[in-house]
Amino acid sequence: MGLFKSQDERRIEREMKIRGGMRSIEKSIRQQEKFAEDFIKNAQHARKIGDEQQYQFIRGALKKTATVKRMLERQLLAIKNAMLIQQQAQASQQFAESMNLMAGQIGQIFGELDLTRTQAQWERAVTQASSMEERMGLFLDSMEQSANSASSATSRDELVSDGEIDRMIQADVLASEKIELGKLDELEGEIARELGATKQKD
Repeated sequence: MGLFKSQDERRIEREMKIRGGMRSIEKSIRQQEKFAEDFIKNAQHARKIGDEQQYQFIRGALKKTATVKRMLERQLLAIKNAMLIQQQAQASQQFAESMNLMAGQIGQIFGELDLTRTQAQWERAVTQASSMEERMGLFLDSMEQSANSASSATSRDELVSDGEIDRMIQADVLASEKIELGKLDELEGEIARELGATKQKD
């Protein structure tokens, strides 16, 4: 059955595979976010009990997780950009096919093919195709340069600085403290209300 798939069926199949890959990357990004949350909690606990060795180990794992997440986000962005360029290329292809069809119909109507007009249409289509190829080449060169720069100038772990990791941990600590203070305020309010009710009964 696969040998007799139409062009549209093959195109849809390719698009489904691409979107499946995007969903897989998005799922991996969410997993890294969950890992980061767990590492932050563990780092806070290690700092609370004074285990500096465990804290440094967890801190390194959190840094690695943040780096992986950032790389996955860059991969997802690259796929989205590639899809946009693919759609542009398809539009150019449809234009060229339409122009070719119309040229043939015009030739049939007038009984002869106007080679001058056909040549002009062909040159225009070739120019547009070349422009699209140049844009694709620039995009691929940019992606390769970014990848080479990331691998040669800095290590993968340096995509996320130590300061960013410390701020992630500290921000979560402050948020937790704020929640605990809110709970204490609520508890004090309840105690005050109960004491007031007791005094009224007396």
